[in-house]
Amino acid sequence: MTEHGRLAELLAYRFGQGAGGTPEVEDSDFLTRLAGRRSHRRYSEQPVPPALVTDLCALALCAPSKSDLQQRDIVLVEDPALRTEVEGLLADSPWIAEAPVFLVFCANNRRQRQLHDWRGHPFANDHLDAFFNAAVDAGIALSAFVLVAESVGLGCCPISAVRNHAERVSQLLGLPQWVFPVAGLTLGWPAEDGEISPRLPLDATLHRDRFSEMGLREQVAAYDRRRGALQPYAQQRFEESYGPSEAYGWSEDKTRQYAARERADFGAFVRRKGFDLS
Repeated sequence: MTEHGRLAELLAYRFGQGAGGTPEVEDSDFLTRLAGRRSHRRYSEQPVPPALVTDLCALALCAPSKSDLQQRDIVLVEDPALRTEVEGLLADSPWIAEAPVFLVFCANNRRQRQLHDWRGHPFANDHLDAFFNAAVDAGIALSAFVLVAESVGLGCCPISAVRNHAERVSQLLGLPQWVFPVAGLTLGWPAEDGEISPRLPLDATLHRDRFSEMGLREQVAAYDRRRGALQPYAQQRFEESYGPSEAYGWSEDKTRQYAARERADFGAFVRRKGFDLS
C-alpha cells in the first residue's frame, strides 16, 4: 500500500469517514505518523539522552507564538526528590513515576511585564487576554513537543492533572507571579504500540462558513457506537455513583468525568498569580 493509501486508511479509521486523497499529502511520512499517532503511558527502561530532550525542547519552542511574544517556558523536572513530590500529587496517574522524563509546560506572562518595566512603557493590556495568550502559547509548544518527540520514535502523554494542584506545583517548581503550569508531559521510549483513538466525525467538528450543529446528536450517538465497537472502555467511570450502563460510550464517559467537580480553585489561583481576568 502506498503512503497515500495508508494515510487515507488511517484518517478513515480515525474519523469514520473519508479524508485524505489529495496529491499534496501523498508522500508525507510526517502526516501519516500524525494520522496514526497515539498516547503512550508505558515506557521501556531505556533512558532518553539528555541532549535529545534539550533538542526536542528547542524544536517545540520553534512553534508559532502569538505576536512573537514567546510566552511559554518548559520546566524539565530532573531532581529525584522534586519528582517524587510532584508525582505524589498525581498518584492517580502511576505511569508518571515510571516515565524516564517528566516536563511541565508553563505559560509566562511575567517576561512581557518585565520588558515593560525595563523599557519604561505602560502595560496597557492587563485583562483576560493576557492570561489567554500565554496559556495558548504554552499549549502550542506542548503540541509541537509531542509531534517532534513522536517523529523520532518517543512516546508522550500530556498530564492536565497538574492543574488539580496548581498552587503546590507552582511552589515546587518555583514559578513566580504571572507564570503558571498548563500541563505536564511524560516522555520515554514506548513499551507498547498504544491505540489510535477514534475521533468525532469531521461532519461534527469541521464547519464551512458558519458554525452548525445540525444532526449533532445523531452524530454523537453514531460515534458512541463506533468507538464502543473499536475501542471499548475497560471500565466505567464512577460506576458506584451512576451504576453500570449497557451502552457505555464516549459521551457517557465524558459527561461522568465532568459531573465531578475539579479545579474550582484554578481561577482564584490565577488571580493570586497576578492576572486580572476581567
